[in-house]
Amino acid sequence: MTTYKNRYSDIFTFTEDDHQDILWEGNFEFCRLSYPNDYSKAYNAYVHDGGNLSFNEFKKAVHEWDDETSSHYYPEYVVMVESLKDKIDMVDPSGGPYINIGMSLNNFGFKDYIVKGFERIETGYKIITEKCAYCHLAGNKHKMGCETRKIQIHLQSEHE
Repeated sequence: MTTYKNRYSDIFTFTEDDHQDILWEGNFEFCRLSYPNDYSKAYNAYVHDGGNLSFNEFKKAVHEWDDETSSHYYPEYVVMVESLKDKIDMVDPSGGPYINIGMSLNNFGFKDYIVKGFERIETGYKIITEKCAYCHLAGNKHKMGCETRKIQIHLQSEHE
């Protein structure tokens, strides 16, 4: 277990559970959350209307602003972008620490652990960590028989 004291002297604890996820506990009374955007409805309407941007290009373009008209370039689609309220991608209690998906947990004592997601628990948040697809361990650790630990040696003969 590690502890973190924020700028308001609130204490947060970080404890690894049996699944190599992190229990983040403390005072979350005043806290900002972020949810990822769901572009599927907006993009489907855009394509149906004859749009030819790729999905990734559309995700950027739909938010672009035209200063001359003081409006979005795609106002009819930007209002269709929704938030996925069942998936948290950032937690920021007042005073910190700010933690988001993709962030390393090295500063909290968990070397090479990467945030994959969050689940609300009674005492705070469970930080779901990225794990090896083969042996399901976090922190860039692997079981001895894990596929990622196997290496191949290709020998080349003198005559090749």
